[in-house]
Amino acid sequence: MTTEKDNSQSKDPLHGVTLKNMLEDLIEYHGFPYLAEKVKIKVFGVNPTFNSSLKFLRKTPWAREKVEKLYVYHFVIRKEKERHRKNEK
Repeated sequence: MTTEKDNSQSKDPLHGVTLKNMLEDLIEYHGFPYLAEKVKIKVFGVNPTFNSSLKFLRKTPWAREKVEKLYVYHFVIRKEKERHRKNEK
């Protein structure tokens, strides 16, 4: 039996993904210069470190939201589009 709560969790593309994992993936894939360009916050542009960025994002909801949206676009939506294109061929 599936509850309403189970359905909402399975539809959330960030379900089970921690902020730490998101940040690690984005830095590894794009690097700090790209993040500084896309998410205009000092912590990505001026002497960026993983720990300072993570600490700032945990304390700053609006910045975290921007990083989450960037993550969803690059690691969820783009993968779905690529999968869809492969299936069309």
